[in-house]
Amino acid sequence: MGPVVMIIGFILMIVIHEGGHYVAAKAFGMKVTEFFVGFGPTLWSGRRGETEYGLKLIPLGGFVRIVGMNPFEEVEPGDEQRTYRVAPFWQKSIVILAGIASHFVVAIVLLWIVAWAWGTFATDTEGQLIRTTTIAAVSEELPSSGEPTPASLSGVQAGDTIIAVDGTSITTWEEFSDFAQDNGGNTVTITVDRDGEIIDLETTLVTIDRPIIVDGEILLDSNGEPVLEASGFFGVTPEPVVETAGLLGAIPVAIGQFANAFVQSIQGLWAMVLGFPALVASLFGGNEEVLETVRPISPIGLVRIAGPLESTLQLLALVNIFVGVLNFVPLYPLDGGHFAVALYEKVTGREPNVQKLLPVAAVVFIFIVSIGLMGVYLDIFKPIG
Repeated sequence: MGPVVMIIGFILMIVIHEGGHYVAAKAFGMKVTEFFVGFGPTLWSGRRGETEYGLKLIPLGGFVRIVGMNPFEEVEPGDEQRTYRVAPFWQKSIVILAGIASHFVVAIVLLWIVAWAWGTFATDTEGQLIRTTTIAAVSEELPSSGEPTPASLSGVQAGDTIIAVDGTSITTWEEFSDFAQDNGGNTVTITVDRDGEIIDLETTLVTIDRPIIVDGEILLDSNGEPVLEASGFFGVTPEPVVETAGLLGAIPVAIGQFANAFVQSIQGLWAMVLGFPALVASLFGGNEEVLETVRPISPIGLVRIAGPLESTLQLLALVNIFVGVLNFVPLYPLDGGHFAVALYEKVTGREPNVQKLLPVAAVVFIFIVSIGLMGVYLDIFKPIG
């Protein structure tokens, strides 16, 4: 279900974005001649009134053609008073920002739905997830050797709740984690509750090298490499504690999640710009570790990693936030660039030389297309997971 929801959600994101521009322009009496979803060859189109509506082959974007928005467009004298360029600043701002704002509104609504219907993960005072002793997933292979993990050999299953180790009761995940780390190489008995049945599972924990974490950050040596320590390993992922929120209580939760994701999107976009050369190099035999921190993802990848409905809705919210942040960048040909031009006209009282903006627009366009193509390549040949 997740992939289907992701595809529908991605297309609706485009429609809603362009619909924001369209509704605002129509409300102010501007002439809108085209409203298309997608790029490339036209699959279908039809005219209603003065506007042509249609679908194009590649559903990775869309456009609304508002008369006079293109500074090089020749306009019929009878349409001049209905053009974007003669509209007052506040109307231009609303027309431009309506598309950007649509992403943020959709994101908050999606996050609110998830917080209300499914709840949110509880965190401690340091922002770390609070975990239960119930198993969410079992790792089948060791990350280093590919051999079976002690967990997979023991017969533990997702949904089991760990209640004791070597006959000693435990109530928190931290207790089990400390026990596992201290018993690498030892044969232990792990007691679980499986749907009311108490089961003793015997297995031998392995020892692996883990990075030492101090105050939430990986400790590095003088060469900038992680400092490792030998640690016992079992091979399970715990379920987090979920807090439920009511219809109204989910609103501040959604707003808080939106604010965090907004900041992270800005940081991620900036990291992608700075890491662009390294990203390109990684595609031609460079350091592929860069993909762990700076990696574009295309709609192909989004569909592939879409999971349960609640996680898919959260992912769609994050995509909307990132796209909204990207569109707000004040550079042509992005929406933020059009807003920056309108603001310049308002502040200075004169029109900018658009010819000088074309090289910038070309660089931005090439960057976005390159990131998109790299995302498609990576999602096909080096998929996540």
